[in-house]
Amino acid sequence: MSDLDDSTTLLTVNHLSAWYGRAKALFDLSFEVKKGEVVALMGVNGAGKSTTLKAIMNMMDRKEGQVIFNGQDISKAPSYQIARAGLGFVPEDRRVFSELTVKENLLTGRQPERYWPDGEAVFYWTEERLYQLFPNLGKMVHRPGGKMSGGEQQMLSVARSLMGNPYMVLLDEPSEGVAPVIVDQMIEMIIELKKKGISILISEQNYHLAKQVADRYYTLSMGEIVEEGVL
Repeated sequence: MSDLDDSTTLLTVNHLSAWYGRAKALFDLSFEVKKGEVVALMGVNGAGKSTTLKAIMNMMDRKEGQVIFNGQDISKAPSYQIARAGLGFVPEDRRVFSELTVKENLLTGRQPERYWPDGEAVFYWTEERLYQLFPNLGKMVHRPGGKMSGGEQQMLSVARSLMGNPYMVLLDEPSEGVAPVIVDQMIEMIIELKKKGISILISEQNYHLAKQVADRYYTLSMGEIVEEGVL
């Protein structure tokens, strides 16, 4: 068992506010995600779910507040350093490299093995392990990303993030614009990741998906947290 047991907070967000240009989009958000936990950010379009994930990754024009990840203050760190610290991010628009094959896309996400403070290794992802988690990807290793369906690109984006062997993954609207069968596969995937000790913060409108995978939720409305609870 790692020193960071299941009651240990892995991500802490304190009084987070953020702006798009001069327009304030987030208002004084505070919440946390514990090791091995799946937490859902719920709300309608425009509620601030995706913006919250972008603010954590320092992808906003301006932000205020504090973000602590794995014991480190990442509030002012650039996005690439946050990713290197073991916080994976799967954006809503997927950002798959269209000219690269599945295999080549995966290799762009490769990071060294990671360890918890007591020396225990974080689950190490290889291509073979990812093809077991996403069998469809294993059947199209040489297919360019631009010739994949939306659901297939979503799987590839998640798999590429996992190649970084993250402590935690931010999933932005994974069910958006994909077929119901892909949503079911996403549910199975998130449950499997949780079994492997990976924490997940997911922004999601799909209550069915959130209910199946999340331990707790925060509901956002107009950039503010208006409700929280257990799912």
